[in-house]
Amino acid sequence: MKAFYLFDFDGTLVDSMPTFVSVMLRILDENSIPYQQDIIKIITPLGLNGTAEYYINDMGLDMSKEQLMNIMKEYMLDAYFHKIPAKANVDSVLRALKAQGASLNVLTASPHITLDACLKRLGLWELFDNIWSCDDFNTTKADPQIYKMAAAKMQTTVENILFLDDNLNADMTAKSAGMQVCGVYDKSSDAYIDQIKAAADYYIYDFGELLSI
Repeated sequence: MKAFYLFDFDGTLVDSMPTFVSVMLRILDENSIPYQQDIIKIITPLGLNGTAEYYINDMGLDMSKEQLMNIMKEYMLDAYFHKIPAKANVDSVLRALKAQGASLNVLTASPHITLDACLKRLGLWELFDNIWSCDDFNTTKADPQIYKMAAAKMQTTVENILFLDDNLNADMTAKSAGMQVCGVYDKSSDAYIDQIKAAADYYIYDFGELLSI
């Protein structure tokens, strides 16, 4: 039976969470907006669009959505275009899975402007059958329906897909939608390892472990 994989991007395929975290907290700090300790866990599945709405509607940031998203993208572009590396063993494992005939796909909160450029620079772009931003579905990874829509586009069912993400909320939502879930270690989610393990079917600390699942 053909294997279907659906990968998160930030913190799963690439080591970008330090950039994401620094940019999102920088914006709050620059605008003197106080935030709770788990702010990164909350906003990571939302993408730039959802985070902008959360900052404005829930945190009281006095700025238009368009203006805020432009600032986010400006702060992040250089790192994604030139600096952010793939995580350890990602390249070799993806190529091994591809050689086995697996369908490899990406679903991320990141916009295509950073996502596409980064994957192409790292030589990973051509390995994937589909590369989706949440923007393509007009919703976020906090919505169970996005996983069902992705499965339909992959021409399979949610039960046949292994979803991989370093974020607790995304893992829990994908699981609730019916997908098999593999938590992925990232330093940014250190505090949630036990919760991710409890929510997921599998958990890997290194991408190389994926070949044993």
